[in-house]
Amino acid sequence: MTMKTCYLMILGSVLCQRDEIVRNDFDGPYEDGSFKWALQTEGGIYHEQRSTPRQQAPLIEGQYQYIAPDGQVIRVLYTADEFGFHPTGDHLPTPPPIPPQIQRALDYVARLRDNRI
Repeated sequence: MTMKTCYLMILGSVLCQRDEIVRNDFDGPYEDGSFKWALQTEGGIYHEQRSTPRQQAPLIEGQYQYIAPDGQVIRVLYTADEFGFHPTGDHLPTPPPIPPQIQRALDYVARLRDNRI
């Protein structure tokens, strides 16, 4: 997701809610690809993002938060790199633990694979 796409998403949500923007900081982009920006509205929407140039692909780190219709503050921290988008947040679902029998089977298959050359 590019900086422009993220900015348009946040701007779209701001326009839908008709909130006043109380913070709008942009720094960059620079020749090395780095940038940082932050946007905040009076209605509780906040989004910030920064880029760190790397050889493989830039590392994007950021966070956003908003207030859900039920009043819960939703906050997501994320990174994005050559392997995709990696969000974390208390409200995000987590998979159930792998049952012991399935884990043993997976371990067995991994051992078989490692012994094959």
